[in-house]
Amino acid sequence: MNDLRLPRGVLALSQRTHVMGIVNVTPDSFSDGGLYHDERAAIDHGLRLADEGADVLDIGGESTRPGAEPVAEDEEIRRTAPVVEALAAKTGLAVSIDTTKAAVARAALDAGAQIVNDVAAGRADPDLLPLVAQRGAAVVLMHMQGTPRTMQQDPSYTDVVTDVRDFLAERAAAAQAAGIGRDMIVIDPGIGFGKTTAHNLALLNRLDAICALGHPVLVGTSRKSFIGAVLDGLPVSERIEGTAATVALAIARGSRFVRVHDVGAMVRVARMCDAVLNG
Repeated sequence: MNDLRLPRGVLALSQRTHVMGIVNVTPDSFSDGGLYHDERAAIDHGLRLADEGADVLDIGGESTRPGAEPVAEDEEIRRTAPVVEALAAKTGLAVSIDTTKAAVARAALDAGAQIVNDVAAGRADPDLLPLVAQRGAAVVLMHMQGTPRTMQQDPSYTDVVTDVRDFLAERAAAAQAAGIGRDMIVIDPGIGFGKTTAHNLALLNRLDAICALGHPVLVGTSRKSFIGAVLDGLPVSERIEGTAATVALAIARGSRFVRVHDVGAMVRVARMCDAVLNG
């Protein structure tokens, strides 16, 4: 497992699992109902996640839930840049901007972000990967079939693990060709993004095939619908145990980077998994 180099430090993923806490500055998030779309509320929430042990704070201003509509880039910047600036300054943690747009990423990097988390893996905006390279930032490249508006209509694969692995290998190569260092690239299989429940379970069960690509693997299962589907229709508010199980399994299969809402609980899960795996 390789460490992740950042503009101002290193995430020592080879030593322990790191936890990325989610800060949605959106009115229509699937997971929190837009509780933190107000700037002050979002900052306070990020500070709480930092206190709970988050290693990275991921700030997003555009919902990527199934069926979500796009947000104009100026609105996305308005939502996210002040939150990025405040949390980077107040916590000292690495801050990530969750966006597909180069203009939004640029504003966030100007405000202190060190990671660009792109659910489109650089395909939605041709300027994004060159910008990341120019600014010396790290990048997360995620697999998504379709777009948030269409991704759950009829997801289909020849073999989901092979297809996702090959896509991520190609996008990591594209990022390197754009000038991003290999040690600044994270890959994400995109659990819940254009996948059925069966696809998500297969990706988790065979996550070691994705990890074998040699890049740090970020896994985001937190509160997602496949957990509710497996657990007899549990609502979002009752999926913490299911999330914990998937986080533990992802770590056991080789991930050392997880993206979650319930930071305090998942930090404890990660610490316990690391203790077992490190003997």
